[in-house]
Amino acid sequence: MPRKIIIDTDPGQDDAVAILLALASPELEVLGITAVAGNVPLPLTQKNARTVVELARKDTPVYAGCEAPLKRKLVTAEHVHGTTGLDGIALPDPTHPLQPEHAVDFLIDTLRAHAPGTITLCPLGPLTNIATAFQRAPDIVSRVAEIVLMGGGCFEGGNITPAAEFNIYVDPEAADIVFRSGVPLVVMPLDVTHKALTSRAWVEGMRSLGTPVGQAVASWTDFFERFDTAKYGSEGAPLHDPCVIAYLLEPALFTGRHINVEIETQSPLTLGMTVADWWRVTDRAPNALFMGGVDREGFYRLLTERLGRL
Repeated sequence: MPRKIIIDTDPGQDDAVAILLALASPELEVLGITAVAGNVPLPLTQKNARTVVELARKDTPVYAGCEAPLKRKLVTAEHVHGTTGLDGIALPDPTHPLQPEHAVDFLIDTLRAHAPGTITLCPLGPLTNIATAFQRAPDIVSRVAEIVLMGGGCFEGGNITPAAEFNIYVDPEAADIVFRSGVPLVVMPLDVTHKALTSRAWVEGMRSLGTPVGQAVASWTDFFERFDTAKYGSEGAPLHDPCVIAYLLEPALFTGRHINVEIETQSPLTLGMTVADWWRVTDRAPNALFMGGVDREGFYRLLTERLGRL
């Protein structure tokens, strides 16, 4: 029986690849995609999500959610993802409709309508939608099976500030609510995603598929790579968000520790830092399975096999 998931996202080229991976995998039933402001503003993230669903030739519903963080001004990342969030290839405006229901209402209604412990939430961007739903309807928190998210860092530090990863930094108060919620958490931090680097051979392999999906993924990656290769001097770029979906499909690709992770919400110097007690030097109770390693070869094998189906 497929695992029921909701993808909460701010596409983003790597978000788009994650969505495609999920839609290509029969082990997963994507109940809906909820868009949030993050990499680019909400009008673009909801449009991009619909574009990706249409590219995959699916009819998964898309819902627009929160347009700003809980307490802060929105920070975006056009310097990484381009002005549209999906720069790299020109795709037609989607005809796939935007659902009239607000994403937060969809999250609440869906979690209430399904049996407890049957829906996994997969946040790929700032946690504003999830935290808002938890605040508005506390009864749904215990109904969530698990949250598998991309965000944070430990030994890798940050990618938007020296201390903070982008998704957590954009809405640290939302992240704090989620990490304190008691829901089982699996975290894909920069420590993992920076080991999941693309290669030129893989990008050209996507292009050689000769499909619209293959062409889009190759073109997105070409655009996305320019920032990270210049920044880190690496061979390729990290595909951050597909790690979330890959974990659902093949958890053995990843290794980590069950540790305590808390979110810094006060310091102007380390705002949004995920304070990960990797060495267990405190007595704070573990609240997250915080990943530290990935089988890069197996990760890209999985991506190639699944994306080739679309």
